[in-house]
Amino acid sequence: MAFPFSPIVSATVQSAVLAATSNLLAQALTAYQTEVPLTIDWVPMLQFFLYALINVPPNFLWQDFLESTFPAFHMSPTPTAVASAVANDEKALEQEAKDGKLVEPKLNIRNTVIKMVLDQTVGAAVNTFLFSLFMHSIQAAMARPSSSPLSNPDKSAQYLFSRGAINYSKVDWAAVIARSCAEFYPILVAGWRVWPVVSLINFAFIKSIQGRNLVGSLAGVGWGVYMSLITAR
Repeated sequence: MAFPFSPIVSATVQSAVLAATSNLLAQALTAYQTEVPLTIDWVPMLQFFLYALINVPPNFLWQDFLESTFPAFHMSPTPTAVASAVANDEKALEQEAKDGKLVEPKLNIRNTVIKMVLDQTVGAAVNTFLFSLFMHSIQAAMARPSSSPLSNPDKSAQYLFSRGAINYSKVDWAAVIARSCAEFYPILVAGWRVWPVVSLINFAFIKSIQGRNLVGSLAGVGWGVYMSLITAR
């Protein structure tokens, strides 16, 4: 018996898989550029996977809030209905009503602009800072000593199942916050070169929150490659 998942669960799992995929692509790109064989490091892939699991649900609710507060579409009379009304043709209006051609969804420009502004300021700022905070903290918590036999990427899968693979007691939170603050503006500006276009496509053409999350996740693969390269420095 199949158990349907809620939209938010489906979106979260989908985004987590794509996030891990973006990190794998970044590793492949780095191996290609440095002309070394690709050895998959499962540690950063897990980190990106976990971040998506934590990050997607609140962002899904954020998008739902924006859409419910500022609907992208409103119902407007169709041109034929307007023409029939002007001609005072009641029979034509009745027929159009039966055919479902009396009104049609029309893009609300004002609401779309408001959502884009909120998404690319409040939403972008919060997501940028939390990404840096999460990544730097979990990298510190999963730091592999160079002297450890499990420090090499080819031992990363074994490391993940070792005792103390994630240890947040090792995290220097002051340093994590300082790094997150230092890179906040550069990452935010870099995101403004990509995400406003994605937001415009989503708000103007994609009606469902699930569909918007899919578009955002697909765009996020390329962005995830970029962020994987940044966090790997």
